[in-house]
Amino acid sequence: MDGRLPLSAVRGTIDGVTSTASTVEQAFRAALYDDTDTGLDTGASLLAADPAADAELARRGEDFVATAWQRGWQPADVVRLVRRELDEGHVRLAAALIRAQAGRDRPRGPRWAGQLSALPAGPARTPDRFAHATAVLELYRLLLRLPALEPLEEEPRRTPGEAASRMLGRIRALLAKAEATGYPEEAEALTAKAQELMARHSVDEALLAAGAPAPDAPGACRIGVEPPYEQAKAVLLDAVATANHCRAVWNEPLGFSTVVGFEADLEAVDMLYTSLLVQATHAMTKAEAAQRAGGRRRTKTFRQSFLAAYAHRVGDRLAAAAETQVTRDLLPVLATRATAVTGRLERMFPETTTTRLRGVSDAAGWTEGARAADRAQVRARPRLE
Repeated sequence: MDGRLPLSAVRGTIDGVTSTASTVEQAFRAALYDDTDTGLDTGASLLAADPAADAELARRGEDFVATAWQRGWQPADVVRLVRRELDEGHVRLAAALIRAQAGRDRPRGPRWAGQLSALPAGPARTPDRFAHATAVLELYRLLLRLPALEPLEEEPRRTPGEAASRMLGRIRALLAKAEATGYPEEAEALTAKAQELMARHSVDEALLAAGAPAPDAPGACRIGVEPPYEQAKAVLLDAVATANHCRAVWNEPLGFSTVVGFEADLEAVDMLYTSLLVQATHAMTKAEAAQRAGGRRRTKTFRQSFLAAYAHRVGDRLAAAAETQVTRDLLPVLATRATAVTGRLERMFPETTTTRLRGVSDAAGWTEGARAADRAQVRARPRLE
């Protein structure tokens, strides 16, 4: 034996590779470029009958994921859309593809790494080969049709110092207490205090950046705005962003808002918006219970109007809380940062439109939403030391 493979073995290897690629190509031609169920069934049948094609199928999926990154998408964006358009089985498949692709991807920054670590876990395969192939092709259909998004370049971030880490820990603790309490008044007061801390943190970061040799530049992130009542939620996110020196642009078809701002402010917006949604839901549930006790049935317009009023009033309260941390000597620094944020926003979104909030027609819902937002009196307090 001279160590060389027999010619028949070499031919078999070549034929195997050719057969595997051919199976995947045939399945893709049948299923990915044809929206019918018949095409999907044909493609899934081809893949189910050829286990040797599994590796090539997974590799093609990783290529679809890499193409999504080139088109401006990020891991959380893909997972959000898959969950919205398909189901949890597809979400697990997408998460598995993203994790696999990350192994051969370049480093993309701390926010990207955080999204990877937050990917849902769980088995991505079903025992039935046909069902699994069907789910994979459904996912690939969606990935293939992803539109291009505004790119969110990862900006280098400073490692937060010990004082900043303590501040963020206090903010998270306050918001966790606000979410957990059963008393709306206490939740509102805790949230107001958290906003004051966020504002102080933002001011400290602004002063630190202003004195640095190479000042920070504003960045951007996407935050999901999930149904139902997306419009009212987008208004709430916009109010939170504005109170924290950021700007938000809502993409209604894809279910997210892009928030532009400096890093510390972006983190504050994400934390506070998530917490306020939890608190708004608690307050709305309590208000609906009172309405039902009075003989009124729960309605969609009540909830939409409640959330719209809540967003409007909470925005006013957050802005007032943030202003307690601003003194006259800080105005030039904040004005410079506001100009930088506006410039970044206009470069990313040269054309935007405004939209009217629909479905706000329930007087009781508006009154209850405003009352929930007004329960805690946000008083001007001394600057935090």
